[in-house]
Amino acid sequence: MKALILAGGYATRLMPVTKHIPKPLLPVNGKPIINHIIEEVDKLDSVDEIIISTNKKFENHFNFWKRGISTSKPLDIVVEPTLSEGEKFGSIKAIDYIIKRKKLNDDLMIIAGDNLFTFDLREFEKSFKKNRAPHVALYDIKKKELAKRFGVMKIDENNVVVEFEEKPSEPKSTLVSTACYIFPKEVLPLFDEYVSNGFNKDSPGFFLQWLYKKTNIIGYPFEGKWFDIGTLDAYDECVEYFSKYPISL
Repeated sequence: MKALILAGGYATRLMPVTKHIPKPLLPVNGKPIINHIIEEVDKLDSVDEIIISTNKKFENHFNFWKRGISTSKPLDIVVEPTLSEGEKFGSIKAIDYIIKRKKLNDDLMIIAGDNLFTFDLREFEKSFKKNRAPHVALYDIKKKELAKRFGVMKIDENNVVVEFEEKPSEPKSTLVSTACYIFPKEVLPLFDEYVSNGFNKDSPGFFLQWLYKKTNIIGYPFEGKWFDIGTLDAYDECVEYFSKYPISL
């Protein structure tokens, strides 16, 4: 299995903080966000390579960062040829670009580089080994008003996704999709099919909304904390939480 960390965005909602630094390199509890993610991925026996997807603007930032990162797995940085928000590929096109550029024929774990969580990826990996269907980690955000900002899912008694809606105006539940997925290698060609059809390339949620009608997706509800660091307020909240509970990370 390969692990892909998405770090190709320009984080315009966090300006001016992210004007000269990519969001995944912002510090939380004394080290970059992406370091925390890699520490968790490092624990996975199945993963034999970590891939970082970034853009031309922040290429040098990640090359410099790579010199100081400690990981037991090979780490490769793949750069999409964009320099601004208006040029960016979007998450789904970036994933498709990586699949083609690296000629991937492996199961693929994908994690957004601006997400922090406290659940154990080893349990997520174990669920996938039992059922080689696409997996998405789910978080109960508790409030429907907050759920409007995310992909909302309903799952059956076997954790199969039976309903999915990206950013609904009237959420049917508070169980939301996090940017943490595992796709079996057989599913990877569907990224090209999706992109070739001209569908929304920015949010992974739109891909899942399309995919669950083609094949079973397993929703994996987890216990713990999850932070989607999309705004300055969310970043401040994340920093505050992990300054109080550093052992959780």
